Amino acid sequence: MGNPVRFILTGGERNDITQIEGLLHGLKAGHVLADKGYDGQRAMDAIAASGAEPVVPRRIITAKWRSFDATIYKDRNLIERFFNKIKHFRRIATRYDKLARNYAGFLNLVAALKCCL
Repeated sequence: MGNPVRFILTGGERNDITQIEGLLHGLKAGHVLADKGYDGQRAMDAIAASGAEPVVPRRIITAKWRSFDATIYKDRNLIERFFNKIKHFRRIATRYDKLARNYAGFLNLVAALKCCL
């Protein structure tokens, strides 16, 4: 638990929610853990289409009330800790690479190292 499954590179100005369908495509999971940024109809529809249950806290401005399992949501800490670990590599944190393929290659290498250690 806590190992990366998939990542998609986007421009820094892109919203994460635009990639939800691609991230979930072909994955089978009982739950999808995400932060409040994924509390939109697009994400909820994509999660439901994948057959998983969303574990996403509701934003205050969301009109529709939806409960979530706070106990399962605590495991999202593993995701944040993984991002913290890979950002110890300056090349990942600052994205000095000009080409996306170079950055993605180094990101794969760092993810593999962190999963093995």
